[in-house]
Amino acid sequence: MRATAWAIAVVFAASASALSAQPVRWTTYSIPQTGTSVEFPSSIFTEEAGRPDGYGQRFRTADGRAEITIQAAPNVANDSPAAFLSKKHPPSRIQYKRVTPRFFAVSSYKGDKVWYDRCNFASRLVHCVLINYPASEEHDWDDIVTRISLSLRGKQ
Repeated sequence: MRATAWAIAVVFAASASALSAQPVRWTTYSIPQTGTSVEFPSSIFTEEAGRPDGYGQRFRTADGRAEITIQAAPNVANDSPAAFLSKKHPPSRIQYKRVTPRFFAVSSYKGDKVWYDRCNFASRLVHCVLINYPASEEHDWDDIVTRISLSLRGKQ
């Protein structure tokens, strides 16, 4: 039993450190219909995982432990970032929340995952990136999530 627990710990540690051990290849994903673009680590998110509402694409890691959604959708009610976020009924225990007149960024924990959402508002569109990844790897993801978030763009 002790050997099994040790083997599981080694596998867990290897998967957590694998993110930082490999060179990361960045790709710009663009949505031509909306002008949305974002840099994302295509060497980490290697699998297509379906389409979200509106325009865009979901990607996930080969092992399914993390996913990213790059999306643009109409802001039909022309909501401000604060009003839009409020209508989505985010959980009350948000760990990080920043709301400005042009975007919002929120993050928290759900089970054993960290979720991070950023949406930029331009014209009548909302340009978003949503990322879910293991909470046990949070430190390894910090720089990656920051770069993705700061690269999000959309037509004005």
